[in-house]
Amino acid sequence: MSVSKKSLSEQANACSGETRAIGGERSCAGGKAHADERKVRLVGSRNLSRFWRYCISGTALAGFAGTAVAEVEGRTPVAARLFTSSEAMSFSLVIGVISAVVLSAIWLVRQKGNLETESREIRSALSDANQRISRFEALIADKNRRIVIWDGPNGQPEFLGQLPIETGAPQQDSEFLAFGRWLNSRSAAELERLIDLLRGKAQSFDTVVETQRDEVIEAQGRVSGGRAFVRFVALNNLRAELAELKIERDRMMTSISTFQNLLDSIDMPVWQRDPDGQLTWVNEAYGEAVDAPSPEQAVREKRELLNTIAREKIRATATSESPFRDKLSTVVHGNRAFFDVVDVKGASGSAGMAIDVSEIEAVREELKRTLKSHAETLDHLATPVAIFDGNRRLQFYNQAFVQLWEIDLTFLESKPDNGEMLDRLRETGKLSEQLNWKAWKENALSVYRSLDTQSDLWHLPNGQILRVFATAHPQGGATWVFENLTEQVNLQTRYNTLVKVQGETIDHLSEGVAVFGPDGRIKLSNPAFRALWGITEAEAAPGSHIRAIETACAQSYDQADGWRSFGQMITSFEDERPSRQGTLELLSGLVLDYAVTPLPNAQTMLTFVNMTDSVRAERALTEKNDALRKADALKNDFVQHVSYELRSPLTNIIGFTDLLKTPGIGDLNDRQAEYIDHISTSSSVLLTIVNDILDLATVDAGIMQLNYSEVNLDELLDDVSIQIADRLQDGGVTLEIVAPATLGVIVADQQRLKQILIKLLTNAANFAPEGTVISLSCVREGTDFVFSVADKGPGIPEDMLKAVFDRFASSGKGGKRSGAGLGLSIVESFVSLHNGKVSIDSRPGRGTTVSCRIPSGQLSHTVAAE
Repeated sequence: MSVSKKSLSEQANACSGETRAIGGERSCAGGKAHADERKVRLVGSRNLSRFWRYCISGTALAGFAGTAVAEVEGRTPVAARLFTSSEAMSFSLVIGVISAVVLSAIWLVRQKGNLETESREIRSALSDANQRISRFEALIADKNRRIVIWDGPNGQPEFLGQLPIETGAPQQDSEFLAFGRWLNSRSAAELERLIDLLRGKAQSFDTVVETQRDEVIEAQGRVSGGRAFVRFVALNNLRAELAELKIERDRMMTSISTFQNLLDSIDMPVWQRDPDGQLTWVNEAYGEAVDAPSPEQAVREKRELLNTIAREKIRATATSESPFRDKLSTVVHGNRAFFDVVDVKGASGSAGMAIDVSEIEAVREELKRTLKSHAETLDHLATPVAIFDGNRRLQFYNQAFVQLWEIDLTFLESKPDNGEMLDRLRETGKLSEQLNWKAWKENALSVYRSLDTQSDLWHLPNGQILRVFATAHPQGGATWVFENLTEQVNLQTRYNTLVKVQGETIDHLSEGVAVFGPDGRIKLSNPAFRALWGITEAEAAPGSHIRAIETACAQSYDQADGWRSFGQMITSFEDERPSRQGTLELLSGLVLDYAVTPLPNAQTMLTFVNMTDSVRAERALTEKNDALRKADALKNDFVQHVSYELRSPLTNIIGFTDLLKTPGIGDLNDRQAEYIDHISTSSSVLLTIVNDILDLATVDAGIMQLNYSEVNLDELLDDVSIQIADRLQDGGVTLEIVAPATLGVIVADQQRLKQILIKLLTNAANFAPEGTVISLSCVREGTDFVFSVADKGPGIPEDMLKAVFDRFASSGKGGKRSGAGLGLSIVESFVSLHNGKVSIDSRPGRGTTVSCRIPSGQLSHTVAAE
């Protein structure tokens, strides 16, 4: 019985499993079409409930059969014995199972029919869904549209549709997402960023991108049903134009933003104005320049960098065709600054920029001053200098260069080529003829291709010898320096000649001369030395030691201390070797004056002069020399006394007189003021006389030295006319200067030359009648400066013309003021010091004319070197 129960249970489970399998198949079939899935599941669940209801009814029927048997057994005990209770139960189970099987078979038959009907319905729905999908794909697959779909963050992309080939978009799916290959760099980078935000954060976007063929494509990103998709649409006609305008607008806005950021980062003030001239935008540098906390506040408060005049000038001159460009000054942070201002005017306003050039202006001015100083320094050099630029054109030359080559200034101002300069010097005979002129010129001009300084000796036809230094500049060009070696070569020649002459002279001197080396050996001696000491030429041969000379001379001079002291001085190792002089008296009665003179290279010269016959003459000359020294000392004492003892108190008198005239001391009455004026006038006259006496005394003492320099004669005449103006006004006369437009320069003592002119004009003003004209005529004759002063005074009698240059020879006849008579004598002295000449032409009643000729001197080597 237990086995029968198990079989029934397994059959029920099998039936149940089959039913689940059928329901699972329906479920899978429903996965193909979402619309029919719910219907299949409902049918399966309804059939399953029917099946279990049939099983339950079969079990109830079996129970009913068991109950009936039991009742029969109760009625008929005999029949009850035929079936036991267990058999009745088994029988009822069998009947229930058979009933369930029959019912299951019936259900399965009916279910099969239902499944076939449902399968036909599902296939029909699937076919309809596929048709709809095909229609949708056909609609999506437009030639102007392409869609990329991602299922989840890590899903592979699906592609629908295509873009036109002319856009440059790849047709292959594998190449489409490589945006950098067919989009421009900016669009590709922006699109990749937006797609990452779409897939990672579900952030939708709408943008327009450009291909490398300048085609415009619209890209839209969306998220739906857990999937991200991007639609690419090729635009055309109006939409394409709008997209291009949008791209252009974005590009312009980006450019404007970048440009404004760039302008904010530079340190130059930049501004923008509307058509009414009001500020609309400024950069950071503008805000700092006008001391504004921010550029926006500078615009709100209308803080202006330039003043009103400058802004009005910009508004008046700036046009759309011609921007305003000028250098303007303004105040920035309390300091005056210079700016190069550029202002451009447009249809919607204007924009400007200011570049701070204060430091540049300062450097430019400093450079100008430096170049001017260098040019002036080179121009005052006695060494000729010429500078050529990178194109070998003459850019600078000094006066010494012009004087050396005597070239026309017009040719020099035309900035000739270096080769042209050499050709001109050759044509004018300034350069010596060369065997191969072309090769010589190329060699001279090779300095422009050389890194080192080149030097050469030029022997000019006029006998001058020049050492030429040519130095190339790192930036191009060369500097030519011409050193005149004529004097040096002449000096060397004269030196060699002098050495030979000295040798011959020493041999023919009546004085005895002997030169010893530092080792005490004789270098040379003349015959007079040997004759005075009575020694032979062999004993005084070069190389003989002073000890041998001392032994040979002992027979003429018995005092050994003399030659021993000579030997000590000659062989001494002291740094300073003083000279020594003295007198020796030989046994023969000769009186010799000796002198020990140190020579260069540690050599020593002994000289012996026979003074026997000239002792008395020497004594007389000594006495006369002492007298002359005393007289000279007396003259010097007089000059010093006048300088310090007379001029100093006189200066104090003049100073205190001027002090009394000042209002701060107190008021003076008319008589006191008149006395003070007389004191001041007399003191000035006395000071002039003292200064004249001192100048004459200095000239007579031979201690006056002229300070030679280059004097600009035009400036000298202007200075003299200014200083003599008061004197001419007091005399009631007028000065007329007759001179060419440019007198040039002359090398002379400017102070003494000015004194000469002032003395002559003062003398003429003293004798010229009131209302007349004094004439100062100046000309240049070669290098000489010739001038004359003429007046219309009473003139000088012929018998007094010879004494007009004598000191203290004063004639007050016809003069407004009387003087000490030193003016013309000082003029003659100063002109003579300049190696010039002065002459006077005067006749009674016809006036007087004094003429002077001042030759141009030469600057000393020290001045030239400086």
